[in-house]
Amino acid sequence: MSMSIKFRSRENIPMEMHKVRMVQKVNLLPVDERVKSALEGGCNTFLLKNRDVFLDMLTDSGVNAMSQEQYAAMMNVDDAYAGSETFYRLERVIKEVFGTEYFLPTHQGRACENIICKTFVKPGQTVLMNYHFTTTKAHIEQNGGDVVEIVKREGLEVNSDLPFKGDMDIDLLKKEIAERGADKIAFVRVEAGTNLIGGQPVSVANMRETVKVAKEHGILTVFDASLLSDNLYFIKTREKEFANKSLNEITLELGKLFDITYFSARKLGCARGGGILMNREDLYLAMQALVPLYEGFLTYGGMSVREMEALAVGLLEGLDMNVIEQTPIFVKALCDELIKNNVPIVTPSGGLGCHVNAMAFCDHLPLEEYRSGALTAAFYIASGVRGMERGTLSESREADGSERFAEMELMRLAVPKRVFTLSQMKYVADRLTWLYENRHLIGGLRFTFEPKILRFFFGKLEPTSDWPQKLAAKFKADFGDSL
Repeated sequence: MSMSIKFRSRENIPMEMHKVRMVQKVNLLPVDERVKSALEGGCNTFLLKNRDVFLDMLTDSGVNAMSQEQYAAMMNVDDAYAGSETFYRLERVIKEVFGTEYFLPTHQGRACENIICKTFVKPGQTVLMNYHFTTTKAHIEQNGGDVVEIVKREGLEVNSDLPFKGDMDIDLLKKEIAERGADKIAFVRVEAGTNLIGGQPVSVANMRETVKVAKEHGILTVFDASLLSDNLYFIKTREKEFANKSLNEITLELGKLFDITYFSARKLGCARGGGILMNREDLYLAMQALVPLYEGFLTYGGMSVREMEALAVGLLEGLDMNVIEQTPIFVKALCDELIKNNVPIVTPSGGLGCHVNAMAFCDHLPLEEYRSGALTAAFYIASGVRGMERGTLSESREADGSERFAEMELMRLAVPKRVFTLSQMKYVADRLTWLYENRHLIGGLRFTFEPKILRFFFGKLEPTSDWPQKLAAKFKADFGDSL
């Protein structure tokens, strides 16, 4: 575990355990141009052009900074279509990190979900999980299944002191199995660092209990390890049993615990790609044929050899506390600043990013006008920062066309590893505090184009009034000619 660095001033300041050797220019548009860009993008931050974005906090997926060792490894490749030595190097690293015998490569995490769901989800079956992720749920539903979330009650409380808010409710897990019958359950899925409820971690103790219950009923267990890096940090710092265990000891236990582990390398490993891992040959053979059908041959699976070499290095670097702490400590610094300024956020701070409570921030807006979507659009106008809506817009409608209102309305400000500086985090806190003080100016949104599947990716909306222009006018009144 890394040693804590203390400052004479007693300030709790996150320390970058790296130095910057490559930079990318960013651009901050004037506020009137930000209004124009927001409207042209259908008030959907996914549809913004990156040249119009100052700080891109949309996601940590595929945008984490790679190390010099990863870039160096990308030059040492074997680009054979079949039987590449690059693949076997990656396979050896995965076995070293997770202790698993079998590895199926894919181009990213949702490709893993596609293969797993096509293989194991049958029409009428249910997947029990601590909480859903958007693409996971879509794949399950596309194969005729449905999702039941059984995260602990405290996990859905915006503010609590529970250190592992992503933990499964074990009593509810037993109840669902008893009522539905084991044969009606495709698998039990545990997501590390539960994305949609604030990047909240799951404890190893809870994962053990979850798997024990599932195994007693002969139910397959699946582990989404995409956000494992942040989750490992919280296991080390919040779960006493593991305070003196190495990160590799923890990953080896998790690799042996679950029947299937999968991950997006766009998150875990700070590279590109993904993979499905397991120790059972029957599970490997059940999924094997879908890799060349949807991804590529078994020794590349849609990844380039350069991506595989970078991933092999990145997975090993993810066993270094100085590497994995970089997102959680910067998220905490941002969250602490916002708490000090009374901005409503999810607590305790988790991994992945800072999650702003749009339900409270925009409590003057009706739910059907998409509070978190409106906040995300408004924050871009106020700051040039691109966040992501994680609320009702990220849900899909009910079968009858009515809205399925999200249990939490959040704006996620992702903090990719080793990308932003402390001054940039302070800028985010400053502009968000200003917006909170002027939150009454934020108005609602309505759809002008609404896709049926994953509408939050490319749906378009418009303001319900001229509130973006009024917000910009207030910005200029307060900040003058400042960007």
